[in-house]
Amino acid sequence: MKRRGLGVAFGFALGALLLVTSCSWFKGPVNASPSLRWWLFSNFGAGRLCPEMLSRSAALRLAPSPNVLGRLFPASCQTTVNDASQTVTLAFSGSGFAWTPVAGRVAFTVLASVEYKMDFYMADDAVYIYARPARTLLGPDFQVTSIENRLANWAAQGPAGYLVNTFGSQIVSGELASGFTVVHADEGDAFTLGQLAPPAKPPRPFDTSEEHYAIVNETTEVHADQIDLLGPLTVAANEQALFVQMALSGPAVDVLLLRRGTGDLWRQGLQNGAALGPPPEPPLVAFTLGPGAIRQRFPLPQGQYYLALDNSARVGATNPPFSPLGVLGQNTAVVSCAVELGDADDD
Repeated sequence: MKRRGLGVAFGFALGALLLVTSCSWFKGPVNASPSLRWWLFSNFGAGRLCPEMLSRSAALRLAPSPNVLGRLFPASCQTTVNDASQTVTLAFSGSGFAWTPVAGRVAFTVLASVEYKMDFYMADDAVYIYARPARTLLGPDFQVTSIENRLANWAAQGPAGYLVNTFGSQIVSGELASGFTVVHADEGDAFTLGQLAPPAKPPRPFDTSEEHYAIVNETTEVHADQIDLLGPLTVAANEQALFVQMALSGPAVDVLLLRRGTGDLWRQGLQNGAALGPPPEPPLVAFTLGPGAIRQRFPLPQGQYYLALDNSARVGATNPPFSPLGVLGQNTAVVSCAVELGDADDD
């Protein structure tokens, strides 16, 4: 299939800018001219920031661990281009969740506006797009909306509440303060926090196919009695399929393929404090992932979907063993997952 201009979280398609990556004689003049790079980005890249940001979630991690502990789901976004300062202001709001010891699943909302200096560098085998924070104009206004553990929720009304809010605020502030790098290469787009210098690439748990477009390639921790939602995953046209590779370390988990609307309703209920239970609509596909690796292909109609990972006895067929130390991280399932988009009749 032909590759499609899909970015990762906080990433973007560079549109006509990427046409010059196939012409090696453009690279030297472009890399040597900040004014030319800004002109190319402001005309062909800036307009894609919000559409790409709203099309997927942003994985949340705590350094130095590369594993995902939560997700931010953007809900609104607006960009303002300032040619005089050669910056782009990104204003957004969203909601999400993160797992924390003792408190369990902590849900939050966030509102922020950050001014970034955008730039890119054309390497031999990839284009590196940089967002370097210039200043924070608003926030981040971080609000905890629910805490799973009731004892921790009660404690949040006192001094412990400061710690919970500070922990969550640090996650979101870390995402904003370090900036980000998007690497556009033949194997797909990859996102990482901070500034990544060529030829370094963000870590990927799987080598993905050159014939498919990689949407997700990451390792996530699904703690006891928790779920994770990978996506949204966009199937751009009918007669396409999602190609999934997974490897599990830890207890078996249920994998559910859901429509985006179903996944959003389920997620919003959990973020509002609802107890974990089955999704509001039966999954399109459900199977058990045991220790080891698998490959699956899911032909799907055009639309958006989630892959849900469930490490509980409340949703799917698995029945993980109970441990009182689950609140401290015992019985965690560590799942590496790559999701690619390809033609349904591909091997």
